Amino acid sequence: MSAALQIPLHSFHAAQGARFVDFGGWNMPVQYSSILEEHKAVREAAGLFDVSHMGEFHVSGSDAALFLDRLVVNAVAKAPVGKAIYSPMCHSNGTVVDDLIIYRTAEDAFLVCVNASNIEKDFGWFLKQAERWGLLVEIEDHSDAYALLALQGPNAATILEAVGLGEALSMGRFRHEQVAYLGGKIRICRTGYTGEDGFEIYVSPKAAETLAGEILAEGVAHGLKLCGLGARDSLRLEAGLPLYGHELSDTITPPEAGLDWTVKFGKDDFIGKNALSEQQAEGVSRRVLHFKLEGRRIAREGTQVRDEAGNEVGQVLSGTLSPMLNCPIGSAIVQSEAQAGSLFVDLRGHRLPLQVAKPPLHKA
Repeated sequence: MSAALQIPLHSFHAAQGARFVDFGGWNMPVQYSSILEEHKAVREAAGLFDVSHMGEFHVSGSDAALFLDRLVVNAVAKAPVGKAIYSPMCHSNGTVVDDLIIYRTAEDAFLVCVNASNIEKDFGWFLKQAERWGLLVEIEDHSDAYALLALQGPNAATILEAVGLGEALSMGRFRHEQVAYLGGKIRICRTGYTGEDGFEIYVSPKAAETLAGEILAEGVAHGLKLCGLGARDSLRLEAGLPLYGHELSDTITPPEAGLDWTVKFGKDDFIGKNALSEQQAEGVSRRVLHFKLEGRRIAREGTQVRDEAGNEVGQVLSGTLSPMLNCPIGSAIVQSEAQAGSLFVDLRGHRLPLQVAKPPLHKA
């Protein structure tokens, strides 16, 4: 088995006491102090994540906007320069190849962020569709050219200003812009994957360690902590945000995942439109829900969800302990007709009722 890939800031994280795990083939920091402390820091102050394992494609050319509009379910072609668009990218049957964030950087150019474990698959999918449609578009994998830092939490804006990047603070949510840094350019985006205000910073690997060090040095006074994948997962699950391979996958469609709002049926055409139109007309037979549990037992992925009569009506997709609620939380995909009744999971012989709740769970 090949060794796990290392992100550009591996040595920086090791020096900060990070614990590492293999995540999608990458050696990634999972925690520094504790997941509990890191999670609470993001909710109450700020956290800095390194997500440089994510993939980045450049899509350009006179047909670039048309190409992406056909490729994903959300609307891209009419988005202005400086806009970020979140969208699933579907197979013809409506299930999901991956979910992406697309940044329009010019009228004929886009930066596309893809999930780390799907870089090779997605790049092949992009090339295949471009060839099939015969559009004037150039697709390049620039994943190695970027490090990606995520500064999240209520004090994120204050910290960004403290490191001299305050000009980006006027951006609205799901906007992005380039700013000067160390004699070059970095791209700052106001998106986020925690349910808090925050910024994603695309920076060259060469400049990334300097920027991370500055953010850490300035951020400590504002309660910032370095955060790993453990807190990232518990934060996104509290916020009700999907993770590919769990709430979205090649067996789950956007409407089943509760992402109906991303599917723009008014577009002329896109991959999966016929299947998703049919699903919209008939109604989804199952849908993702979020829940809390009493006690301390976590319902892990794959745990069966049952109705009052004991019939299996779904399964858990994600599960963890919520540091803010101090109880187990999770997501599950459950038959639509069963969601009106009582639902349960069996954990080591204990029948526990699901307390269905609408995200963000820590505010429900």
